[in-house]
Amino acid sequence: MNLLLDTHVALWAITDSPRLTTRARELISSPRATIWISAATIWEITIKHGLHRGDMPVPGHDALRYFRESGYRLLAIEPEHAAAVADLPPHHQDPFDRMLVAQALTEPMRLVTHDDLMARYSDLIIAV
Repeated sequence: MNLLLDTHVALWAITDSPRLTTRARELISSPRATIWISAATIWEITIKHGLHRGDMPVPGHDALRYFRESGYRLLAIEPEHAAAVADLPPHHQDPFDRMLVAQALTEPMRLVTHDDLMARYSDLIIAV
């Protein structure tokens, strides 16, 4: 199963945060799961860490290295992903989250998130 991790879920996974739920840990550690990190996630971490947001504990370069060391695969932002954002209802206003939803729906793959608003887009989205 292809799992695309929302930014916070991805960060919690690489830092072994207690905020990562048991369900998320089970999904991520499943031998049948291929874990994906979007370029949008690296971009979000880089921007928000540069703004000194407390919820982004590492800079983008470090996060990218940790994701690679964890064996996660990287998902580029394709033109089709960008265009698919236009088709999304306005459940969520965060442009990074909207891109992740568009990528999950376009590929398709399951998006693992802690954000209940994102789960409103599709049954492909798993709220943990």
